[in-house]
Amino acid sequence: MDDFETLKRYIEQTLKIQCSSYKEDYIKRRLLSRMRSTNSADYGAYLRYLKTNTPELELLRNALTINVTEFFRDTEVYDAIKKEVLPDLFKQRKRLRIWSAGCSTGEEPYSLAMILHEMMALHKDLSAQILATDIDLVVLNKAKEGIFSPKAMVKLNETQIHRHFDKLPNGDFQAKPHLKELIKFTPNDLMSGVPVSRYLDLITCRNVTIYFNEKQKDDLARTFHSALVADGYYIMGKTEYLGRAVDGLFVAKNTAQKIFVKKEPAKTV
Repeated sequence: MDDFETLKRYIEQTLKIQCSSYKEDYIKRRLLSRMRSTNSADYGAYLRYLKTNTPELELLRNALTINVTEFFRDTEVYDAIKKEVLPDLFKQRKRLRIWSAGCSTGEEPYSLAMILHEMMALHKDLSAQILATDIDLVVLNKAKEGIFSPKAMVKLNETQIHRHFDKLPNGDFQAKPHLKELIKFTPNDLMSGVPVSRYLDLITCRNVTIYFNEKQKDDLARTFHSALVADGYYIMGKTEYLGRAVDGLFVAKNTAQKIFVKKEPAKTV
């Protein structure tokens, strides 16, 4: 039995997840993501890591489980984006550049696009572009396709659904062109240290760094800081935090919703 099969058997016995229920390519992509995060060179090394690091078991469970997600999943965060963050940014400039980092199947960038489209409909001089990235090409292509199940629509009212989506014969919904035009999907490895672009006004990276170690979290915060314009916004997941080594890079704007503003280093005389 090779290391991959041994690892799968351990996962099935320990996490009670039937790997045979998933496509092998999917299992391997998820495992490679966790292996990269734990600096495990191969399946055997990752299995040894799993056996000696209990917290990793839960992180692996989250990585392997297909979670049904939805638009405007954390309503309070999106309310703050709509009422606080975007109005403040649009006061400073008429065109915004936004990075949705670790966008997975696209619910976040499309949620942002809905907010932006409705704001821009009221103010014709405003415009925006969302750069949506993920390391996983399969989920990125799914996001680009813009087809979602009815479960993803639960937070939308009928007006929003009719305005922004076409209903398909199989009951799914497809994002209309006006949303897709606001979003550019592109691959990006958050651990590479290379931002998708510079001079960004807003970066959202929510519930992604829970899979990173402390050094990786700090390095990513520095990458985001370098990619933002002065007074640019960074939004984290509610269970995430800035490490001590980097908390001086940002100022909390809305602590409850984990919304931060870039802090510029003090100028030396």
